[in-house]
Amino acid sequence: MPSFISGANITDLCSDLAQKTAVDPKLYEKYHVKRGLRNSDGTGVMAGITNICNVHGYLLNEGEVEPIPGQLIYRGYSITDLVENVEKEDRYGFEEIVFLLLFGHLPNEQELSHFNTYLSLKRDLPNGFVEDMILKAPSKNIMNKLARSVLALYSYDDECEGKSLESEMRTAISLISKLPVIMANAYQVKRRVFDNQSMIMHPINYEENTSQTILSLLRPDRQYTKDEAMMLDRMLMIHAEHGGGNNSTFTCRVLTSSGTDPYSAFSSAICSLKGPRHGGANIKVINMIDDFKAHIKNWEDENEVADYMIKTLRKETNDHSGLIYGMGHAIYTISDPRAVILKKKAFELAKGKEIEAEFRLLDTIERLTPEIFREVKGSTKTMCANVDMYSGLVYRMLGIPEELFTPLFAVARISGWAAHRMEEILTGNRIIRPAYKAIAKEKEYVKLADRS
Repeated sequence: MPSFISGANITDLCSDLAQKTAVDPKLYEKYHVKRGLRNSDGTGVMAGITNICNVHGYLLNEGEVEPIPGQLIYRGYSITDLVENVEKEDRYGFEEIVFLLLFGHLPNEQELSHFNTYLSLKRDLPNGFVEDMILKAPSKNIMNKLARSVLALYSYDDECEGKSLESEMRTAISLISKLPVIMANAYQVKRRVFDNQSMIMHPINYEENTSQTILSLLRPDRQYTKDEAMMLDRMLMIHAEHGGGNNSTFTCRVLTSSGTDPYSAFSSAICSLKGPRHGGANIKVINMIDDFKAHIKNWEDENEVADYMIKTLRKETNDHSGLIYGMGHAIYTISDPRAVILKKKAFELAKGKEIEAEFRLLDTIERLTPEIFREVKGSTKTMCANVDMYSGLVYRMLGIPEELFTPLFAVARISGWAAHRMEEILTGNRIIRPAYKAIAKEKEYVKLADRS
């Protein structure tokens, strides 16, 4: 092995790079740099205008943030109303949400029926795709496999560079249909190759909707209850969209603004969602709750729970990050409407089951966190549970393995990405290119022979 890439040499080079790259934090203030595209009060920098979604969690009253109950509005419709109304009619709602996001209006009965049929028929993957793209190149992380598979589908599309809105819509619907199947196949291959377990590949049942398809493809016996499929359907509904400023949607819009193809834009959004600061956050909550369960003897004793939470905030427990995962949000203050919906549905489904005790423990953590934050950190910021607080435990209750928590997020969110991509195509008309302040000093060139 050449000495250049030996362990010691590369460590020294990286250490030197870290020193040369370091930026004095004071410079961000000096040059008025809005790190993370966020203003000093925590609000997001205004980067665009959208008709698709409104994420509302506070008011600005004479320059000060005034907390309000959170609202999530898809194309003018409250997510709370959308969920409540499909529940009143005892039916599934995700496909209706997809239609609403893509086409801008709620479908009538005929439109929804035809759309559901079209989604089902588009689930099939191209001939040889599973063997060539998934079986031959298994991945430990399903998100990477989703991203690679979406990119690979470009090669199977005769209109892959089509610029018409109709072409964009066909591609979007095709990917929304196929992503659950890719996810299930990638998981089964991962089980066989990396977990030394049986791989069970079921054929597609065209009579099943999205949530039913997911449970049917993942379970060896293909069996699931209506309550389970309905619960997963609600999860998909509340994860389908969350405005243009979240990291993965903004990633999709940035790539779209460059004029690239839809497969590249959606693949990049998947890669963004993988990050633990974004879509991977629910796994952090699950790991935290497992740590709490292991170290708290009586989960019903609020004093004991509070004592352990204090240790967690002081970086003495769990992953020593000093964070209570699942609490707080960049926009929501008093409440996250997704968490409110999910918590209510989760407790209904968990009632009388062993996992109900874990949900009660999460509820205790949610209630105690603001008070303990004030005690330990002196923070008076209004804080609520976000959707990640309960989503991971809901997936666990449904028997869905942890490695699919974030991929399921992608399965839902691609409908929002698609809507934003088409809006960017129709209304953006300019490549997204923010500025960076260069602070490196000019240097005089040194001849190769004279360098130390």
